[in-house]
Amino acid sequence: MLYDAHIHLERYSQEALTQLFSDLRIDGMIAVSTHLASCRRTQALARQFPGVVYPAYGFHPEQPFPGPWQQEALFDFIQQHQQEMVAVGEVGLPYYTRQQYAEQGRILDRQPYIELLEQFILLAKTLRKPVVLHAVHEDAVIACDLLERHAWHKAHFHWYKGPAQTTQRMMQQGYFVSVTPDIFYKPATQQLVQQYPLECLMVETDGPWPFRGPFSGQMTHPNMVVSVVEKIASIKQLAITQVAAQLSSNTRRFYHLWPKDHPYL
Repeated sequence: MLYDAHIHLERYSQEALTQLFSDLRIDGMIAVSTHLASCRRTQALARQFPGVVYPAYGFHPEQPFPGPWQQEALFDFIQQHQQEMVAVGEVGLPYYTRQQYAEQGRILDRQPYIELLEQFILLAKTLRKPVVLHAVHEDAVIACDLLERHAWHKAHFHWYKGPAQTTQRMMQQGYFVSVTPDIFYKPATQQLVQQYPLECLMVETDGPWPFRGPFSGQMTHPNMVVSVVEKIASIKQLAITQVAAQLSSNTRRFYHLWPKDHPYL
């Protein structure tokens, strides 16, 4: 049993979705959302494929900051549909947007995004749901500060990139990280896998984000996590079956994935 712990399923075309589900060889996917309309599309897919697609609702930070009414509508939606979602996400801080601003000689005010992230963390804690984080490099420090301030440990840093000191801090707090197919060509990802406890790892594709290396030119498919598991096993010098079982257990426990007879289904 394997799971893609982070995928933007609603961003695939209908043709791609048809191919994806016809070829699917894993047990499930955590389908994250980027804004309110995205949440609704993710919800529709979760209802179409119950027990396979597990929805998370949130606001991706690498886009224009939402106005007050947009925030209110999104938070209302999450509150109304909390029983059918497995997490609040994807939420976080706009690292790459800030870099683009800097290249243009402009400065992006990060403070509103920090305040919004804090609201999402508080919401996740109130709802007793995990929070899925887009917080890389120095932004991970801010996310850790907020999580510790509000004593919420159910945090999943997807596609994490950060300094060694922050990584150690995350390990001490028991936060989860997930790795993508870039493990095949990114030494930093390989080093992270060597260092991070297997008990706090998950695998993801972040599809439809494309990958290089052995996956160059291919549509990003959830099945790619099978290869990622094999690579993790090689790096950690463990049996593939052992690694696969542990990663599957990690994802199920962290997200409290519904059994097949869950009332919602």
